[in-house]
Amino acid sequence: MKLTFCGAAGTTTGSQHLLEVNGRRILLDCGLFQGRRQDTYERNLHFRFDPESVDAVVLSHAHIDHSGNLPNLVKQGFRGNVHATHATRDLCSVMLADSARIQEGDLAWLNRRRERDELPPMEPIYTSDDAAATMRQFVTTGYDRPLPVTDGVTLTFIEAGHILGSAQVLLEIRDRGDGEGRPFRLLFSGDIGRPGNELLRPAEAVSDVDALILESTYGGRHHEDEVQSDEEICELLEQALQKRGRIIIPAFAVERTQQLLLVLHRLFESGRLPQVPVFVDSPLAVTATDIFRLHPEALSPAVHRLFIERRDPFGFENLTLTRSVAESRSLNDRPGPMIIISASGMCEGGRVLHHLRNHIGDRNTTILFVGYCAEQTLGWKILNGWKEVRIFGDPFKVKAAVRSLDSFSGHADHDELLQYVDRLDGPLERIWLVHGEPERSEALREALAGRFRRSRIEAPALGDVAEF
Repeated sequence: MKLTFCGAAGTTTGSQHLLEVNGRRILLDCGLFQGRRQDTYERNLHFRFDPESVDAVVLSHAHIDHSGNLPNLVKQGFRGNVHATHATRDLCSVMLADSARIQEGDLAWLNRRRERDELPPMEPIYTSDDAAATMRQFVTTGYDRPLPVTDGVTLTFIEAGHILGSAQVLLEIRDRGDGEGRPFRLLFSGDIGRPGNELLRPAEAVSDVDALILESTYGGRHHEDEVQSDEEICELLEQALQKRGRIIIPAFAVERTQQLLLVLHRLFESGRLPQVPVFVDSPLAVTATDIFRLHPEALSPAVHRLFIERRDPFGFENLTLTRSVAESRSLNDRPGPMIIISASGMCEGGRVLHHLRNHIGDRNTTILFVGYCAEQTLGWKILNGWKEVRIFGDPFKVKAAVRSLDSFSGHADHDELLQYVDRLDGPLERIWLVHGEPERSEALREALAGRFRRSRIEAPALGDVAEF
């Protein structure tokens, strides 16, 4: 068996891990890399393997850094099945199409500038037609339902608690060269959610694990106290609203937006937050919320109960859902105060860029980050105090107040990842740490090495190959 780390090795984006066994190739995730525009374009366009040689893809969840390069894979010749949970498939149906539209729109704008500078036009990595074609290759299955995927390999999805439909990927492998012993059990964690996530069911423990591919996004870092998240955001929002300006919250359309709406609902309903207009300016987020309602199997019992009681946990009187471009543009001329929740969470695309372009230079504006931003993304630059940033190629002074709350993070922190591994059962002969910046992976590696002295624990670099 051979495992090649083709993405999310030494970084948090572009998750791709290629497993080779019994003459077959299985790709675990096929995510988009996010970073500097030119680096991003080239890295996403070219795979480190031949797409036609891949027999199957297994998706841990629908986030674009895990699923977003699937249409390019299909465009370049992949013809196998894409295995996912039911909810992941439904989310991908809108998220991949949205990703294609964003690429097409951004490049249309960029190419006008390139034409002015007498540069050749750039083509999108994939189009809306490619995204639509990709959905025809999805094969879905529920949690805890073993399914053969290639010769000698059986897949089981296990709850990961990260976003709707997210799963740990358990592969039971019978290597034809190893005789007829028990199957080797390889577990890919995907992204592991926080134990206290009130929206989703928590990650489940897995038994008899021989080897583990583990995310390390928050290695060495600890979140704020989950139970204080309502009070933290209430205090922060009240302070920002005193300036009578707007609060721009870059938020992922899936899970983070719904979690925010759940908290805001409680704050407005209890009277702890003054009634101000709230806008969800993301057609994808609006559609994703509808998909949440279709999948009670992935929601926490408490949230599912609210739907049964006909109490919408994602709605309140002063909430407006904007779908059209005209509605979005009208917000620029609307006087404050107001709260705008808009994708994307890392500020790498979508309508949030237009809000930032128009208001990042306003001292009465507050930009509130509620999740992780990968290194070198626009969100990362703003969070790290850059005084000037480029948006759509133009420079803008950052005069808005910048705040952050990580109690909304969908990722388990350092201690929670350790608790997750502690709950696993089995030899754990090998552990590979992925989906983390080098210092994060190293912090988690050191902590795990002190607990699992018989395990070989590594943080592979991009392109590294492991044989086992």
